[in-house]
Amino acid sequence: MKVVVVKPERCVGCLQCRFACSVAHSLSNSPYAAPYESILSKPRIHIGLSNNKEPFPNKCRHCDPAPCEMACLTKAIFREASTGTILINPNQCINCGMCAMACPFGVIRYHIHSVNKISAHKCDQCISRQKEGKVPACVEVCKCGALVFDDYNKIMDKGTDEMASLVYLGIRSKELEKGTYTSLTAYKHKLQELNRR
Repeated sequence: MKVVVVKPERCVGCLQCRFACSVAHSLSNSPYAAPYESILSKPRIHIGLSNNKEPFPNKCRHCDPAPCEMACLTKAIFREASTGTILINPNQCINCGMCAMACPFGVIRYHIHSVNKISAHKCDQCISRQKEGKVPACVEVCKCGALVFDDYNKIMDKGTDEMASLVYLGIRSKELEKGTYTSLTAYKHKLQELNRR
């Protein structure tokens, strides 16, 4: 299943993802008309600050199983079968707040929806854009690669393989240098050389 994966170390806090998300979910789907609509579209991605005061894009992870889906009394929150995306039906939402309390990432908010009713809001991975063969709006505008739309396991496996190689090189170097440790990032160029062969 493809999801929007966050790489917080690359985020510069430009907020372009929030703007693109608002426009993509507006009635007009236009950056020029969206600010003047009677019901303003709200972004479904939030930029918080880490403990080090660095920007952190926070959005729905589309968990499996999803605590918000299990907590929803009216079954307004459901998993879309073809993509595995967790969606919200605003017409069934009664604003009880159970989903927001159950969400471990704190990404569910309550706003006036386009059906002119307050309901739960969260990332839907731009499912309408996906049906048109496009990537989610936040990913499209992110120029620093902090948001990537791909299979989660594929992305994590790539990072794990790289870290495992760096650790291995670090251990070998430690043995050669008679027990002294060096930062693993110093071995990055060695890994790149090995990958070229």
